[in-house]
Amino acid sequence: MKLILRADVENLGSLGDVVEVKPGYGRNYLLPQGLAMVASDANLKAFELERKKLQARMDALRAQAQDMQSRLEALEVVIPMHVGDNDKLYGSVTSTIIGDALAALGVEVDRRRILMDAPIRTLGEHPVRVRLHASVIAVVPVKVVSDHQPEASEAESQEEVSAPEPEEATEQA
Repeated sequence: MKLILRADVENLGSLGDVVEVKPGYGRNYLLPQGLAMVASDANLKAFELERKKLQARMDALRAQAQDMQSRLEALEVVIPMHVGDNDKLYGSVTSTIIGDALAALGVEVDRRRILMDAPIRTLGEHPVRVRLHASVIAVVPVKVVSDHQPEASEAESQEEVSAPEPEEATEQA
């Protein structure tokens, strides 16, 4: 089945390409989603008239994706996880957890756009790719940390809390 692409389609082609696809893929996905139209002489002429509008829309989407890319790459996502002996994570960090952490920072990203080869199972900083557009992929630094404080830092924080109390007592006296 020959189709004219009305948008960039991953692993298939870009706007305006005439591609050959299996009939089921074209009929059940590309045509209903508005990503393609049947390649005929009339449709080729209609597409040439519509090309400038489609290209302008694709350029606007790409510009939005690039803005989002710069915002995402500037963020540092910190995910606290429960750890056991030898700093082993209980469970793993998945795309859903990363998506929730990004949402907490005010950036809404669909979890299906977060590209991970495997879940994160260790502490430390890990680069995570996020596909924002067919040609724009952001790399977000995700830092996995322990969710509990070591005993030494807990003692220091208790000292800091108790330290102001004597000063307040002397000020009141």
